[in-house]
Amino acid sequence: MKITDQVRQLAEPVVAEKNCELWDVEYVREGSTWYLRLYLDKEGGVDINDCEAVSRAMDPILDEADPIPDSYTFEVCSAGLERTLKRPGDFERFMGADVLVRLYRPHNGSKEFAGVLTGYCNGDVTITIGDTIMSFTKAEVAQVRLRVDF
Repeated sequence: MKITDQVRQLAEPVVAEKNCELWDVEYVREGSTWYLRLYLDKEGGVDINDCEAVSRAMDPILDEADPIPDSYTFEVCSAGLERTLKRPGDFERFMGADVLVRLYRPHNGSKEFAGVLTGYCNGDVTITIGDTIMSFTKAEVAQVRLRVDF
């Protein structure tokens, strides 16, 4: 089982107990340091107190379960307004929302397209930009994230 899946199983009940939702688990190397990050969501938004409460509750659980043999930095943070959509449920939840689609290679001269999420099926993404409907295959899509105009 992947480290992120193990940590997700450990974290979901703790995060729910703190009245939050576990949005994502990330285990990544940045420079010479490994980071384990929990991304939280909550109706009305996540604040520093939510992050601290989850972090304090998770520390002893991670120490006991020891899912990561190497040294790492543990962080708990908000998923953010412009969060990345990854799982099918993310796309279902935010159908009709403004998104930014980033592609691996340019399509019609551009690698980024901003529009309204209007479809998702097996990794293929459809957005509407004005009157234009654009579909991208799973193989073309590098990232889809929510887009907020300030």
